[in-house]
This record gives sequence, structure tokens and C-alpha cells, in this order.
Amino acid sequence: MHGLTYYFSLSLSAILIENFIFVKFLGCCPFFGVSKNTETAMGMGVAVTFVMTVASAVTTLVNTYLLGETYAYMQTVVFILIIAALVQFIEMFLMKSMPALYESLGIYLPLITTNCAVLGVANLNVSNGLDFISAIIYGFSAGIGFTLAIVLFASVRERLEYADYPKCFKGFPIALVAASLLSIAFMGFQGLSIF
Repeated sequence: MHGLTYYFSLSLSAILIENFIFVKFLGCCPFFGVSKNTETAMGMGVAVTFVMTVASAVTTLVNTYLLGETYAYMQTVVFILIIAALVQFIEMFLMKSMPALYESLGIYLPLITTNCAVLGVANLNVSNGLDFISAIIYGFSAGIGFTLAIVLFASVRERLEYADYPKCFKGFPIALVAASLLSIAFMGFQGLSIF
């Protein structure tokens, strides 16, 4: 059993120090695709956080009680199937309850299934030997870190619409420059290395 300090450190590490977007560079497809306005970015962040949290819980249980050492080679396939089922659930929920958000997320919502950040958190939970509670906290915190990154980036991209910069940077190039500057800012948290 771990103490409160351990869980706080684990959360801080997943949100800032090892941010999946700006430090680990996982999940960049929805990061660039859905970050044109903050509302859509927030919706994607909440969806990814939900999937990461539930996937962390389910994959930890499946790995502990079903796969174990004997069927460890099946880990990736089983984890992707679990994540795909969760994304289907979210897609049906958003289609019924929030059709506007469902439409604005477009193709990027089903792409959560193959989002390497979601699969990455499930694999990191197993490879780091996290117990059930730690895995849930790490998955939730990684999702919060993803949400923080995508919402920050969306707010920067919204402001870039009114900025004056050379025409050759218009569109995706200026987005890459902004993402790299945000990434450098997040790399500053590496000095807080906890583990």
C-alpha cells in the first residue's frame, strides 16, 4: 500500500514531468487534428482521459488475472481490443447525448482506438509494475496531462489566427513551431524528476 505522497508524485509526473504529448510525443495525431478551437480540444481531452482511466483499470486487471506471464505475448492485441470497446462506448454516448461535439470531433474520435498515448499508458502500467490503484491514478493523470496539453495548444492556435507572421508559416508550419515551443516549456519540468 502506497501513501498519499506516492500518489501525488505519480500524478504530478504523469501530468507535467512525463506529459504524453510534450515529453513522450505520444498521441500527436488528435493533438494536431482537434486543436483548432478550445471547445473541441476540451471534448477530446475529456474523452481521452475517460478512455485512459478505464483502460488502465481494465488492462491491469486483465493482465494480472488473465494474461500473466503465460500469455504476455498477447498483451498488445488484448489491450487494443479493450481500448476499441471503450471508444465504441464513448462514440455511442456522444452521438446520442452531444451530437455537436460528436460532429466536431469527426474522424479523430474513432482514432482514439489507435491513439498511441492510450496504448502507451496501458503498457507503461504493466511495464512499471503498477498496482490497480496506482494504474488508475496514472491513467487518469496522463489523461489530465493530455487534456492540459491539447487545450493549451488550442488556445495558442486560436490566438495565432490574429497574429502577424510570414506567409510561409501559415497553417501547419506555425502550429509545429508553437507545439515545439510548448514542448520546450514542458521540458523544463524535467528538473522535478520524482522517480
